[in-house]
Amino acid sequence: MIDEFAKEYLHDDLREVREALVWKLDGLSEYEIRRPLTATGTNLLGLVKHLAFSNARYFGEVFDRPFPDTVPRWDDEDAWKNEHWATEHETREQIVGLYQLVGEHTDATIKALAIDAPGFVPWWPRPHVKLFNVMVHSLSETTRHAGHADILREQLDGAVGMDQGSKALHGHDSEYWEAQCAMIERAARAADSMR
Repeated sequence: MIDEFAKEYLHDDLREVREALVWKLDGLSEYEIRRPLTATGTNLLGLVKHLAFSNARYFGEVFDRPFPDTVPRWDDEDAWKNEHWATEHETREQIVGLYQLVGEHTDATIKALAIDAPGFVPWWPRPHVKLFNVMVHSLSETTRHAGHADILREQLDGAVGMDQGSKALHGHDSEYWEAQCAMIERAARAADSMR
């Protein structure tokens, strides 16, 4: 009983965070979704592409349920060089479409297997895993990258939240957050001047 509850709970959270990540691209230009926004090149479309490849491997190769489309293997070092960004020849529609197909494949794998179904992750130090391990890992990784996307999107146009309808964060409007940031800035400067 607890196994099915845990599986469904993790699966629901994974689906929800996948949707949140995709909407972070809505309403932005091609340049905005592709441009590097950190010193390491992190960008919105690259996050989606990376998670598409990653989840295709985790819910495909790991459980001997290969994703039916072309996705670079985990040990293809050349593919890793391009996994976190989109070339000018890759379209938003292609990458988001791939991510959605991978999501469907992931959902089918999760539905088909028991939470304790064995898998093999050759790139992990302890490669013998269960579906539970991979679900927790994938949820953690997707949530982490959705958090990156939150920050990147907020930097671009101020959009925040889990979906396009979010007009306020934690029930507060932009005036509240401007005042909050000013207060935090004053505290940071005051603490720095005390050192």
